[in-house]
Parts: sequence; C-alpha cells; structure tokens
Amino acid sequence: MEKMSRWFLMVVGVGALAAVVAWEIVRGPVNISAGNPATVEKGRAIYATYCASCHGVNLEGQDGWQQPLADGSYPPPPQDASGHTWHHSDTELYVAVRDGSDVGTSNLLSKMPAFGKTLSESDILAVLGFIKSQWPPDIRASQELMNHSGHEH
Repeated sequence: MEKMSRWFLMVVGVGALAAVVAWEIVRGPVNISAGNPATVEKGRAIYATYCASCHGVNLEGQDGWQQPLADGSYPPPPQDASGHTWHHSDTELYVAVRDGSDVGTSNLLSKMPAFGKTLSESDILAVLGFIKSQWPPDIRASQELMNHSGHEH
C-alpha cells in the first residue's frame, strides 16, 4: 500500500510539474510595451479608475511608503521612477497586479488587491504599459534588463 501511495504521489507531482512547464512554454514571459500610444492611453484610463486612488494621480505613491504602518503593512509605493517598480521584471509586475501583493518582497506585507478577476490580461498589460511610459528612457532601459537577466528580483 505504501509503495502504491508513493507511486501515486510521484505521478501526481510529475503531472503537476509538466503542467506548469507546459503553461510557461505556451504562455512565455510577459512583455509589457510602453511604445503603443493607443495601449498607453487605454492604460492611463484604467490606471485613473483602479490605481490612482492608492498609487497617486501622478504615480507618486503614498507618503512614507518605505515605512511600515502600525499593522506591519507598507503604504502603496510610487509607480514613477522614484519608486521600486522598475526594479522588477515585466512578469513580476504582471503577476503582482493580477494576483495582488508587493512584487519581490515576500517578507513585507502589502495590501495590494488582486485585479485578475476585475481586469483582463490586456487591461493589466495596458496599465503597466502606461506606467512604464512615464519612466525616463534610462530607467526603462534598466528595467528591461530585468526581463533578460534570467532571475527575478
């Protein structure tokens, strides 16, 4: 019986791993474009509706965003070049908006809601395209390196 249980768990584990690998092959890494004016304008409108109330109308974030609140969570950070958003890959940024939380900072608490059921994939990519379009060219170039570095931050 124990041998059968181990075999079953191994088959399930291999199947789950294969499913994840297949999804990554089919889906591939996320690529956020800041160069399409129509997409950027769509993203600007979505940002104004869903993001500006927390991250600021001008992407400035909340005061004290680097200091924890009484509950241990952190205020919404800036999305402009003064924040840390550009320190993360496109895939990390997409997942953070889709699933919520603060990217790359699993040891920090965030109240970032998940928008995956509210916004479509193209809506999320448009918002992130708008945000990226607001960064200076050197910051965009630095962030682009995250997409090709082979590791997430």
